[in-house]
Amino acid sequence: MAEPTGTTTAMCTSIPTPMQANQLLTLVQMLSPAYPVGAFAYSHGLEWAVQDRAVQDCRSLEAWLASVLRHGAGYSDALFLSAAYQTEDPAEIDALARAFAPSAERLKETVLQGEAFARAGSEIWQIALPPLCYPVAVGRAARLQNLPLPQTLEVFLHTFIANLATAGMRLIPLGQTEGQIVIRNLAPLCVEIAAEAQEGTLDDLTSTAFLSDIASMKHETQYSRIFRT
Repeated sequence: MAEPTGTTTAMCTSIPTPMQANQLLTLVQMLSPAYPVGAFAYSHGLEWAVQDRAVQDCRSLEAWLASVLRHGAGYSDALFLSAAYQTEDPAEIDALARAFAPSAERLKETVLQGEAFARAGSEIWQIALPPLCYPVAVGRAARLQNLPLPQTLEVFLHTFIANLATAGMRLIPLGQTEGQIVIRNLAPLCVEIAAEAQEGTLDDLTSTAFLSDIASMKHETQYSRIFRT
């Protein structure tokens, strides 16, 4: 028996076109752990949290990262990325993003990764990308590459949290399977925050992940450390 017309149409429209596939692969490459931004060197204060035993197992790591996503840099960086994507000149957004950093290490983290991302993007994709802080640079690059904003936000947040989960695997230490379960559990929250950021504006900026902010300040003077932040 032939399938209903509606079903056949839905199946056909779900198949990506070559252009959509190219956009996806470009986005995955730009936000891959292999992209030369040095993300592996930053723990976002997690190194101090582990030393302080605020994070010591799979459950506490997931709770910590969920807070960072929902109430900290995850949400605010998503708003900065979205705003940068939707403007012709991201200079003012970049200045605000730098001012919004709660500590010297957080500022270093976003500035150095952003500068590295801009250098790589300019050479790899041949786009005019000035040295912007990281989420602003990603937003600008996505616009110049005609990448879809919703997926850019989703992959950016997922990459952010996967990098921190990987840091947690090394620091706690935690098995790779447990770490991947944390990433899987937080994926829906990445999608949720991406949708909110796409509809939001910089008037919605907020940050109340205070323990994470304090951890980044404490890390500045931590005696023994393997991460830059």
